[in-house]
Amino acid sequence: MDLGIRGKKAIICASSQGLGRGCAQALAREGVELVINGRTAAALEATAEAIRREAGVKVVAVAADITTSEGRAAVLAACPEPDILVNNAGGPPIGDFRDWDEAAWMKAVNGNMITPIMLIKSVIDGMIERRFGRIVNITSRSVKAPLAHLGLSNGARAGLTGFIAGLARQVARHNVVINNLLPGPFATDRQIDGLTKLAAKAGQSYESFAKARMTEVPAGRFGTPEEFGRACAFLCSADAGFIVGQNLLIDGGAVNVTF
Repeated sequence: MDLGIRGKKAIICASSQGLGRGCAQALAREGVELVINGRTAAALEATAEAIRREAGVKVVAVAADITTSEGRAAVLAACPEPDILVNNAGGPPIGDFRDWDEAAWMKAVNGNMITPIMLIKSVIDGMIERRFGRIVNITSRSVKAPLAHLGLSNGARAGLTGFIAGLARQVARHNVVINNLLPGPFATDRQIDGLTKLAAKAGQSYESFAKARMTEVPAGRFGTPEEFGRACAFLCSADAGFIVGQNLLIDGGAVNVTF
């Protein structure tokens, strides 16, 4: 299926590994030129080279912390007029809300709410002028079904979701569409790290703890970055112009809701 975005330019934040990398790979296969981002230069360049070899598209790697104004400026300098923006940043740590001070909350809100808003602000008027724009925010299933140990994420990402709900409907008439992807349990390094900590707290091995978590997912497994990336690529496609301000759960049915 041709998604109609060959030759477009995309910024993919936090894309050296995990879900961000899955999105970058899927868009590259559609012929999209990429600016990818991550904090570790060596890992980022390895990802860029792998995508270049596989898809044969231009990939620019910008090693920077996207949650800082300097990092955002570096990424935007590499691609000042993107057609596609995929917002992504490492989620805040798990824990109990009693242990989080004001600085922890400020960091969580900056990384998972303010950063994507600032990036959107920087690119959206150009998208409107060119009559094409696709913005996908990677948030979390906790937006629909809060998880007690993810309180920082619950709060920060819910704030972004509320903002997007209004903005998406203001710009849709210009063929600029904004949606959110809400991942559940995926086989990524971040999830393995989180489950390892929870398993230790419960006095279990990672293997037994992860297996029990899989049985809670109706699909019977964890998702893969590759399938997540393909869902993202469709939301960035020319055919996604009538999907506006939606929160798409991609979690194997783990969140048990009707709407």
